Amino acid sequence: MQPYLGATMTDLISRTDSGPNSAALSRRKLLANAAALAAGAAVSRFAWAQPDDVILLGQTVALSGPLGELGRAMHRGSKVCFDMVNARGGVNGRRIELVEKDDGYDVKRSLENVKGFLRDPNLFGLFGCLGTPVVEALLPLIRNTDVPCFTPLTGANSARPADMRNVLNIRASYPEETERLVEHLATIGLKRIAVVYQNNSFGKEVLQAAEASMKRYRLDKVAAASVQNDASDAEAAARTIVAANPEAVLIGLAGKPTISFVKAVRPMRKGLPLYALSVAAATLSSLGDDALGIAVSQVVPLPTNSVVPVVRDFLQAWKVGADVPAPSHLALEGYINARVFVEALRRTGKTPSRRAFIDTAWSINRGATRRDSSS
Repeated sequence: MQPYLGATMTDLISRTDSGPNSAALSRRKLLANAAALAAGAAVSRFAWAQPDDVILLGQTVALSGPLGELGRAMHRGSKVCFDMVNARGGVNGRRIELVEKDDGYDVKRSLENVKGFLRDPNLFGLFGCLGTPVVEALLPLIRNTDVPCFTPLTGANSARPADMRNVLNIRASYPEETERLVEHLATIGLKRIAVVYQNNSFGKEVLQAAEASMKRYRLDKVAAASVQNDASDAEAAARTIVAANPEAVLIGLAGKPTISFVKAVRPMRKGLPLYALSVAAATLSSLGDDALGIAVSQVVPLPTNSVVPVVRDFLQAWKVGADVPAPSHLALEGYINARVFVEALRRTGKTPSRRAFIDTAWSINRGATRRDSSS
């Protein structure tokens, strides 16, 4: 149900009584009404046309550029799930259409993509948008609306705003991953730790989490070096890290910066223990022998462990099509994200609305999705 939008700011002012006891609306009430109208206008502007046969999802994602390998893996993982569901009749008679637009991990391009999606009245919501700076930039566009932003691919706390129920996350946060890595370093007795981080909001959040965790576990941060998104200064960062003589390096990088830093640091200090977050997993195959000895935290199971039911389903869907790349953690994550979306949509019923979907998604508990969610 859309809010009543018959009143305008002018209407609010002109409707105030002119008598001595009620000269005008109080400033507080006026501002509150204006805010309510603004929120209602936002919802109305992006109203869903509710087509009978399709659930249209928009995805701005890096299919090229420094995070292209990550974006392609995650997108394909989601797509094979939706394709399999559609082949079985869709969800409550509706097929799910995932429309992707490449942003090259460029915030300006991603915003143009999202604005284009939001102009389409058939758009149900956003799905799997990739990257901390991208997600941070798009959230203001859907604040105070009912447009779902489902499983943005970032572990940043900024993608978990307490005042936006339409932002729905599944993956663990970057601070949670970082905490576990630091806990592991403390457990095995390493004390002198260096941190290399991407010079964006993602990397800086990892750095802050690492500093807090190292303080808690009484580890020494002996150096910190940043790397630009284009990896142009990766070698300089490697020199800074090696000069500090750390016992291990915590890597808060993703995509090309990960590859460039590792390839730069390996010849400078052979055998230096490296610890990375889950977003680095997709780049390991590009490192060749330089990937040996890198420990990576993960937020999903091993993508080849068919003993796990969801992995078995993933592998079955993944084999469909020609020139299929090897299954990866990020591809499995994309598949799991799609499975959860399908389950939430199924539970919403045959006449879904965005708000009903959001309420349903929030009601799903950890581990509650069923294996027959594609029915």
